[in-house]
Amino acid sequence: MRELLHHHIKFFIFCSLAAIGLRLAMVLKFPLIAGDSLVYGDIAKNWLQHGMYAISTAEGLQATYMRLPGYPSFLAVLFKIFGMEHYGPAMFIQIFIDLGTCFVVSALTLEIIRAQAFAIEDPSRAERPALFAFCLTAFCPFFITYVAAPLTEIWSIFLTSLTLYLAVKGLRSLLQGSPGYWKWWLGCGIALGLNIYFRPDAGILLAIAGAILFPLLFKFPQRTSVAGMITLTTVVLLLTPWTVRNWRTMHRFEPLAPRYANDPEDFVAVGFYRWLKTWVVDFISVANVEWHVPNEKIDMDDLPPRACDSQQECDQTESIFDDYNQELDISPELDAQFNQLAEQRIRRHPLRYYVWLPALRVMDMWLRPRVEILPIDLDWWKIEENGMDSWIAIALGSWNLILLLLAVIGVLRLWPRSWGLSEPALIFALFIGFVLLRSLFLATIENPEPRYALECYPVVLAFAGAAFVRKGIRKTV
Repeated sequence: MRELLHHHIKFFIFCSLAAIGLRLAMVLKFPLIAGDSLVYGDIAKNWLQHGMYAISTAEGLQATYMRLPGYPSFLAVLFKIFGMEHYGPAMFIQIFIDLGTCFVVSALTLEIIRAQAFAIEDPSRAERPALFAFCLTAFCPFFITYVAAPLTEIWSIFLTSLTLYLAVKGLRSLLQGSPGYWKWWLGCGIALGLNIYFRPDAGILLAIAGAILFPLLFKFPQRTSVAGMITLTTVVLLLTPWTVRNWRTMHRFEPLAPRYANDPEDFVAVGFYRWLKTWVVDFISVANVEWHVPNEKIDMDDLPPRACDSQQECDQTESIFDDYNQELDISPELDAQFNQLAEQRIRRHPLRYYVWLPALRVMDMWLRPRVEILPIDLDWWKIEENGMDSWIAIALGSWNLILLLLAVIGVLRLWPRSWGLSEPALIFALFIGFVLLRSLFLATIENPEPRYALECYPVVLAFAGAAFVRKGIRKTV
C-alpha cells in the first residue's frame, strides 16, 4: 500500500479532499439526530453525569445493557470535551473514520489481487483495481449519508474492513511461514473486539475466521493454533469487562447485548415480532408498523395485502389493532393474540415463513436505495407524489445495483482455479463466506433496515475495484 500511495499521491490527495468535501456538505446540510442516536447520547450523558451506564426513564435512571458501550463511549469522550449533547463533533470525526475506510478498502483490494498471484509485464498496472476501489469507496453515497448520523454504522464499516484486511495479512503470513504472522492475528483480534463493542453482530467475523482457520489445523497445526488462540483470546479479553459489569449490575451473563435490545425487567413482545416475520419484507413496513409500537397507533391501511390471507384473518388482525390502539402498548395478553395469529399463518404457509419471506427481506436490504437518512419519503416509488425525490431514490438504487454488478464481475475474474487450502482459495472463501453468513443472519431478523447490509460493502467495493483488472493481467498459478 505504501508503494501505491507513493506512485499515485496526487490521485489520493485529490480524491481524499473531494471525499471530505462531500461528507462535510452532508453533515452540514442533512444531519440526522434521532432514534438510536438519542439512546446512545442519553447513555453517554448519564455515564458522565451520574457515573451510571443507564438510560433515563420516567422513574429515573435505569441501568441498562441494551446497547454495547462502543458508541456511548465515543460520545461520552466528545461530550466531555465539547459539551453535553453536542453531536456535531461525532459527525465531523466520522468524516475521517470513513476516509480511513477508503484507504483500508483500497489496501484490501490490493491484497486480493496479490493473493490471486496476478502478473503482467508492468507490475504497477496491477495497482489499477486498488485505485478504482478507493474511488468507489470515496464517492459511495451510502457511506457518505451515514456520516451525517450519530450511529454505529461508520465505525462498524471501518472496523469490519480493517478486521478483514488484518485477517488477510494474517492468512498470507501464516501460509508463507513468516515469523511475525501472529502480530497480524493480534491486530485482527483487537479490531474485531472493538467492532463487537459497536455492533454485536460483528461476531460473525469471528465465526468465519474460525471456519477458515479450522482446515489449516491439519496442515499447519502449530501456527494455526497460535493464530486462532491469539484472535479468540484477544476478543474474549476485550469483552470481559463488559461481561463482568453485566453480571454484577444486571445479574445476567451477557457478553454482547440482548436479541431485542431489552433490559431484564422489560417485557418483550415476542409474539408481535413473530407475527411481523410472517409478512414483513420491506423497510417501509418496519417504519409504518413496527416503529409505531409502543406509543403510536397502528392503521390497517398500512398493512400490505400479504399481511392477511383471508377476510376473516383481516378482521381478526383489526380487532387486535383496536385493542392495541386503546392502550398504545402491547400487554402479555395482547402479545399472546399476536402469537396465535402468527402460529396460524406459519402453519398455513411454512415455506413462506421459513424460506420466501427471509429471502425477500435480505433482497430488500441489499437492493433498497438507502434513502432513510435523506429527507426523502420512504415510499419513493410513488413518482407522481414525490417528484424529484423519486428520481433521486431511483438513481441511488441504480448506483447500488451497478456496484453489486461490478462486484460480481470482480468475483468472476478472481475466481480461484482450485478450492484446496491455497492462499487464493482461502482468502476468497473468507470474503464470500462473510457476505453469505451475514446475509443468512439478516434473514433471521424481522426488521429489514437497509443499513444492516452496509457492513458487507467493504467486500463489495473491493471486488468492484477488482472488476477493473486489465485483460493483460494473467494468473501465474
